[in-house]
Amino acid sequence: MTISADVPPVLFLSHGAPPLADDATWTAELAAWSDTMEKPKDILMISAHWENAPVTLSATRTKQELVYDFWGFPQRYYDVRYDAPMTPELADEVARLAGTHGHHVERDESRGLDHGAYVPLKEMFPEADIPVVQMSMPTLDPQGLFALGQSLAPLRERGTMIVGSGFTTHNLQWFNPAAGPNTTPPSAPSEFDHWAEEAMARGDVDSILDFLHKAPAAREAHPRSEHWAPLYVALGAAYASSGIEAKTAIDGFWFGLSKRSWSLT
Repeated sequence: MTISADVPPVLFLSHGAPPLADDATWTAELAAWSDTMEKPKDILMISAHWENAPVTLSATRTKQELVYDFWGFPQRYYDVRYDAPMTPELADEVARLAGTHGHHVERDESRGLDHGAYVPLKEMFPEADIPVVQMSMPTLDPQGLFALGQSLAPLRERGTMIVGSGFTTHNLQWFNPAAGPNTTPPSAPSEFDHWAEEAMARGDVDSILDFLHKAPAAREAHPRSEHWAPLYVALGAAYASSGIEAKTAIDGFWFGLSKRSWSLT
């Protein structure tokens, strides 16, 4: 399908972890990125931290607490709040569009936003005045998630920003707090990050979807693919007759993990 030029971009962002809030460099990069965008009407967030079939949407009628889906952190990380407005209208549109492509959509009115959603949003849109709905990933199958993203592409015409929230590399064996956030990463994540940068720059959707067979150090970069999978949805939502245009918005490494993020048009 063809998308108008003035619709919100689709984002894939590396969402960090609760300590992201303490990293002055990364928080500034996220804030500067959001400053380049027109304020969207609302946001549909697909986080690596919610896998559930069938497709399920977070609470849109009854305000819920954030999902603090992490353990062993100082108390201040559990005191974070992000009270974005609710938007049942967006949930209705997601259900309608996904339904036309064979997806049964359910709603979980007990579920709030998890850290893959609120951690980056708090840095990008700190006023928390943009309505947000989070959507589960019903599968990790690349083609299935790409097709789901394609079904949701018309949301952009109503002003919705679709955000895939994962991590460009996600092997916690490389996460080394003792070395500091700017430590030089091992060769494997560097190789994968470089491959991802080039594949996205040339719009090579087939290779991105088949990354396990096409990318160097693929299984090391993603021992399990859930932090790469939100990119499939984003690619589907951004894909048009002319393909995709991907622009790196943030690059570099954080405690050995690639924080590369893209804006897709």
